[in-house]
Amino acid sequence: MGVTLPASGPAVVAHGKGDLRIEDIPLTTPAADESTVEIAYGGICGSDLHYWLHGAAGESILKAPMVLGHEIVGVVVRQAADGTGPIAGTPVAVHPATPAPGEVRYPEDRPNLSPGCTYLGSAARYPHTDGAFSRYANLPSRMLRVLPESLSLKTAALVEPASVAWHAVARAGEVAGKSALVIGSGPIGALTVAVLKRAGASRITAVDMHDKPLEIARAVGADAVLKGDDAEAIAAVDADVVIESSGSHFGLASAIKGATRGGKVVMVGLLPSGPQPVFISLAITRELELLGSFRFNDEIDQVIAALADGSLFVDPVVTHEFPLRQGLEAFEVARNSAESGKVLLNFQD
Repeated sequence: MGVTLPASGPAVVAHGKGDLRIEDIPLTTPAADESTVEIAYGGICGSDLHYWLHGAAGESILKAPMVLGHEIVGVVVRQAADGTGPIAGTPVAVHPATPAPGEVRYPEDRPNLSPGCTYLGSAARYPHTDGAFSRYANLPSRMLRVLPESLSLKTAALVEPASVAWHAVARAGEVAGKSALVIGSGPIGALTVAVLKRAGASRITAVDMHDKPLEIARAVGADAVLKGDDAEAIAAVDADVVIESSGSHFGLASAIKGATRGGKVVMVGLLPSGPQPVFISLAITRELELLGSFRFNDEIDQVIAALADGSLFVDPVVTHEFPLRQGLEAFEVARNSAESGKVLLNFQD
């Protein structure tokens, strides 16, 4: 065994609306199938921001303090007691989902849709599922994906959101040789641009309200960029495939108007719950295919391979890095989508 670990370590904990703290949490004894991972980097996600700013992410409401974070990479420091998973010293990415059945049906070959699924750093159920924005985390060995030596931990910190983007593009089917439009060029949108570029889209147009996200989109493969309020130019794109990643009904309107007749619109941006105004009549008369996209499944393995061989270029998506002790400042920067892309926490400093 040989590894002596501290009794506690620093973590990012959401206590409620507007109440985010960097505090020590105990390092508990891992279950037999859990490996202990020393976290290297964590990417701040929109859901992390929502828990901090609103005390909820959609319908998932904070009822108790919860460790945030599901975009994480690190190094195994203690292999699971049952012998599963990678050995100590192995760099790993993390698939943060735990699929599980529930009271309603779902296609078994799409575990991301399983009704009982839990996710690291999610308040969807109570007790909440703690995330891994912590110096050390005990994680089920089945969540761990070994990283190739050629892939840096910093780049690998984008594996989880890049998998979300990969899944969204896959929902559109074959995109090689087709024109593509991406609405919303935040981290998921920019990563979608990168995935579309790798998949051979003939022309990629990225849309956002701010210059910085559009600059990042260009850097990862967008052929053209448009401001989100240029409705006429967006409608003129006439794209075969549209990925809506803004998570607003305005973005969805742009997506429908920017799609060619018979085109596909993939909705990966999560709109607020409740009724939304949508140009359904236009979707009907153009025979558009509107497709939902939620999280991902085994695409994570393809993403790791594509990052490792260099065919998926994502480095410009990371715009800021902060040591954990400056975690509150990092969250402030991450909330400003006009000035930041993906913001990373460095747990090694």
